[in-house]
Amino acid sequence: MVPNFFQPGSTDILASIRQSVLNNERKDSLRVQQDEDATELPLVTPPKKAVIATAASLIDICSKYMSASDIERVKEAYRYADDAHLGQVRKSGEPYITHPIAVASILAEWHLDCAAVQAGLMHDVLEDTGHTKTELAKRFGTVTAEIVDGVSKLDKLKFSSNEIAQAESFKKMLLAMSKDVRVILVKLADRLHNLRTLGVMRPEKCRRIAKETLDIYVPMAHHLGINHAFREMQELCLQHYYPRRYAVLYKELVAARKNRRPALEEILNDTKRMLERANIKGRVLGREKTCYGIYTQMRIKKLSFSEVFDIYGFRVIVTTREDCYRTLGALHMMYKPVQSRFKDFIAIPKSNGYQGLHTTVIGPAGTPVEFQIRTEKMNDIAEQGILTHWLNRGNESDIQTLTHAWLQSLLDLQQRSSNSSEFYENIKADLFPDRIYVFTPKGKIISLPQDCTPVDFAYQIHTDVGNHVKLCRINGQQRDIDTVLQNGDLVEIVTSSLSHPDPRWLGFVRSGKARAEVRQYLRSLDFDGAVAIGRKLLEEECAKALVDWDNIPDKIWEVLMKEHEADSRASLYSMVGSGKASFVVIVHRLQSLMQEDADKAIPAKTDGEITVTVNGALQRAQIAHCCHPVWGDDICAFERAGHGLTVHRASCMHAQEGRRNNAERWEDAQWGENDFQHFIVPVDVKIQDVRTGIALAAQAVSREGASIVGVNIPDDLNDPELQLMLQVANRIQLMRVMRSIRQMNGIKDVRRKFESTF
Repeated sequence: MVPNFFQPGSTDILASIRQSVLNNERKDSLRVQQDEDATELPLVTPPKKAVIATAASLIDICSKYMSASDIERVKEAYRYADDAHLGQVRKSGEPYITHPIAVASILAEWHLDCAAVQAGLMHDVLEDTGHTKTELAKRFGTVTAEIVDGVSKLDKLKFSSNEIAQAESFKKMLLAMSKDVRVILVKLADRLHNLRTLGVMRPEKCRRIAKETLDIYVPMAHHLGINHAFREMQELCLQHYYPRRYAVLYKELVAARKNRRPALEEILNDTKRMLERANIKGRVLGREKTCYGIYTQMRIKKLSFSEVFDIYGFRVIVTTREDCYRTLGALHMMYKPVQSRFKDFIAIPKSNGYQGLHTTVIGPAGTPVEFQIRTEKMNDIAEQGILTHWLNRGNESDIQTLTHAWLQSLLDLQQRSSNSSEFYENIKADLFPDRIYVFTPKGKIISLPQDCTPVDFAYQIHTDVGNHVKLCRINGQQRDIDTVLQNGDLVEIVTSSLSHPDPRWLGFVRSGKARAEVRQYLRSLDFDGAVAIGRKLLEEECAKALVDWDNIPDKIWEVLMKEHEADSRASLYSMVGSGKASFVVIVHRLQSLMQEDADKAIPAKTDGEITVTVNGALQRAQIAHCCHPVWGDDICAFERAGHGLTVHRASCMHAQEGRRNNAERWEDAQWGENDFQHFIVPVDVKIQDVRTGIALAAQAVSREGASIVGVNIPDDLNDPELQLMLQVANRIQLMRVMRSIRQMNGIKDVRRKFESTF
């Protein structure tokens, strides 16, 4: 996957990097770009810095593969774009036309056809000038005009932190791609050049664009198989989001090469001699792990800089598939392989068409080195992806077929999703690159996101198979349907017409397709069917939690109905049965309310009114929802005409801004006596597994006598973070609850949230 490391809590990694620099722990890392006759190991190179593009350089690139007539068409498009952008300048002060030329040059380097290169030159014409699509179509043809129009629509998309807006934007991008994949290729080239020239922007804008690129465009580049763009965009994103960390990492990688150069040259020469002895025709290329890859590995695996395992490696490019396996055998005879570090992506290709053999061996002086072994065709697909369709004109490539199949699967997800937010949640589960490969009983290979279950597998086979899963066998052994599948598992599904999707499945299915299908089924239930499923589920889970179902007082049901805005108990059951309400939260709330009832201390849910002391006088006040103060926090009060006092945390950004701009309406405040008052506080809980995370958190909260009154299931199943609404009596109890949650196995981190998304 593409990890979301753009968040607080990374100072430990920076400290590790700095310590590595001081101790000179790192041994070496390199990129070698050479053929069989090269004798030197070139230095690691940073991401490309944009140079001012010229029409002459663009034509020079095009002349290497285009016909004379196509080159004339490119020149005409250049003249048209140059005239359209006359007088416009970029932030850097350069003429604006340099940007379209640079985008077109990237597309030409990718060997795209004339229409795409023309679109690259004119991709901003419709957006920034008075020219029309009709005019473009008459002069350059319908195909070019449609590509330019598609890119222009994407340029209008404003990705923001708002999930719905981002989901809508992604849907538009998907529809544009489904019509002509060249639209997204032009957009990728546009984004790549913008990243190369991002240094003139404000730091906050650099960070926003970097985050947006990692969320949207980097996964796109990966699924389209454009590896060089994928890697460069990752590097540039890290460079612009964390410039100091990137600089320290890059400096250390370059400085450490001196220690490893002799060993690396020895491995390079030994590998060449090995190929000669085995009579295998091939070439050896060096490979480096990017700064982004190193940083991500450090963050996810909590490694120090010196512990990153596969900083460098080699790529062996041979002629045939048979030579790949012969090379692997020869390597394992020369160097000792590392157990469990071998992957055969030739027999089981990745979902984006990638093929190759990966193995890690112990080289000279105990140095672990990764080798990737490919044929020339495999290497082209690995580096160029969908671009191989244009590099090999006239041939329907496997990667093109895979790309169309992937786009169709995304369109299917869109149709099954009830709204934009659900679609985006489903899409993110399938968009990121980490995959596993499992087998059907007939030997068919099924690709799934990591940590998928037999239910995900069943839905990948067919919707009807998924909707009627009864039990499963993994490698011949009967297992639970929520078992996490591993690479290479043989999975058999047993179905029954009496089996149907259960709301509990949403707690463990991982693939977007499975989540969409389960939700669609639950939504399709009539009211009575949803009530029956919901009631049965709550009864079963209450029995497990030792809650006496038959003796739950009506007043407790009334509290639950009010909290979930249900007009009857049947409506509450229906919400559970249709997946609209979490059975885990309801059962936990029942537990806490039953305990309070037993203690004769069930407080009525208040409207948020409390008492505070302002200027020596006791007054009634409302709790602010922007910062969620609880009894014990330092507070201040704001007087709003006609609405009384509102209490904020003293450190609340809104309060601080208000006191600067309208000081006369703000006063320091102290808490009054608020016996039996409960405060609602949002917290974020980073967990390892969605299936167990809610239960773990609920157990910890219950232990401290608090309650969960709301929960948001994470959108990003690859980096899950629950959002809980806790009901606590005061700040001390809140701290105890957070500490109790943090101490549970499977909990990564707990943070108080000062702005609720509920």
